[in-house]
Amino acid sequence: MIQYIEKLVKKLKKSEKGQGMVEYALIIAFVAAIAIVALNNGLGTAVKNAFQGASNLVSSASDAASKYGASKSI
Repeated sequence: MIQYIEKLVKKLKKSEKGQGMVEYALIIAFVAAIAIVALNNGLGTAVKNAFQGASNLVSSASDAASKYGASKSI
């Protein structure tokens, strides 16, 4: 496996196509790092709370509809 990686690295050094691939990989890694930091700093909790609030609103609307005689369900 290590020999395969060494061959690949040598091949990429000779080719300029590898440079583009490395740049894309670095961009993807950077975006992933930003996403991980954002999720760990409370964004995940905010999204969870937003969906919970929407769920509560739908539930209360359903309860109100059934209370006032709406018998047809979607």
